[in-house]
Amino acid sequence: MPLFEYKGLNKTGKNVRGTIDADNSRSARTRLKKDDIYVIDLKDKSKATKKLGAKKSSHNKKVSVNDLSIMTRQLATLLKANIPLVDALGAVSEQLENENLSNVMAEVKNNVNEGAPFHKSMYNYPKIFNKIYISMCEAGEMSGSLDVILLRLAEFTEDQNELNNKLKSAMLYPALMTVFMLGMLAVLFVFVIPKMVMVFESNPELVLPWYSVMVINFSGLLVNYWHVIAGSFVLSFLLFRSWKNSPSGRSQYDIILLKLPIIGKLARMVAVSRFTRTLSTLLRGGVPMLTAMQIVRNVVNNDVLAQALDNARENISEGESIAGPLKKSEQFPPIVIHMINIGEKTGELEEMLTQVSDAYDFQVKTEVEGITSLLTPVMLILMGCVIGVIVFAIMIPVFEMSGVGG
Repeated sequence: MPLFEYKGLNKTGKNVRGTIDADNSRSARTRLKKDDIYVIDLKDKSKATKKLGAKKSSHNKKVSVNDLSIMTRQLATLLKANIPLVDALGAVSEQLENENLSNVMAEVKNNVNEGAPFHKSMYNYPKIFNKIYISMCEAGEMSGSLDVILLRLAEFTEDQNELNNKLKSAMLYPALMTVFMLGMLAVLFVFVIPKMVMVFESNPELVLPWYSVMVINFSGLLVNYWHVIAGSFVLSFLLFRSWKNSPSGRSQYDIILLKLPIIGKLARMVAVSRFTRTLSTLLRGGVPMLTAMQIVRNVVNNDVLAQALDNARENISEGESIAGPLKKSEQFPPIVIHMINIGEKTGELEEMLTQVSDAYDFQVKTEVEGITSLLTPVMLILMGCVIGVIVFAIMIPVFEMSGVGG
């Protein structure tokens, strides 16, 4: 059945837009009229819909994790109520507030209606549906438990979004403090100190102490060569990014990152949490172990840990357990290896992985809160000391000029 995209006005005069299934444009207008919608524009979207194997859709743009989670939970609820997949996809596409995702789901629904499997209908939208999402939907379709899998996917995306939000919110205040401190220093060096230098120069008998000379020279450097300094920072950033994005640079960067005192420990905990939760979700969804290991290597976002998982996957394909190869890599904490080993022996690997992930999520939250609570007073003290030195270096000559300091 063709899919029509409409724009119109409802009975209150408000602009509305969406999609509707109908045999033809006349039928679509009739249905919309019954819903008290005055049609302004009506287009047959089915003619422009990309079929499987066609080029990427123009709707293949990223959507927020929250929108994807809401859509997934709605679709799971409809399927659990025994509503056919095609009808469920149509209902979801019509009620989604995100226009991009709504259009994508309408196209997916058309592909499914034409006989394509649900998981293959999402291949054309890699920026929206990642490998984890598609693999779990495939497992759900094969096992006949797509509604259960979608519900687990919704919970998984919500957990990942919650962890990311905690990290962002925890680092927001220190970031704002840093910007405020740099802004205040820029005002002092670029505007205040040059004016004070003019005052000092008007008194040739004044002998400036060495610390005042250093502050004034640094201010002059910023004022006269700010474009060179800014260009150097930009060039350094571009060179660093180019090195980091290269294959060898990425590996070196990840090795250095994991060895850093505080940040390295935090990065490893976040990676372990993502690895264990993702693997648990995939295994619960019926994805085979080897396929799941291939998927989770991209989740850890660290080449060192990803290489360890690749080696573990090769050993697992030869009949070994998962705990042994991970232990040999020496990249995963002993408690993680121990819990995985127990899970394999008791047949409760998915549950053990979830417990590890929950524990590491809590540790990450506690660690970040501890770092930020320590970082705030340190930054305040540092900012006070720097500003104090600058004020001291400027005010002492002022006192000498006025005869107070003598």
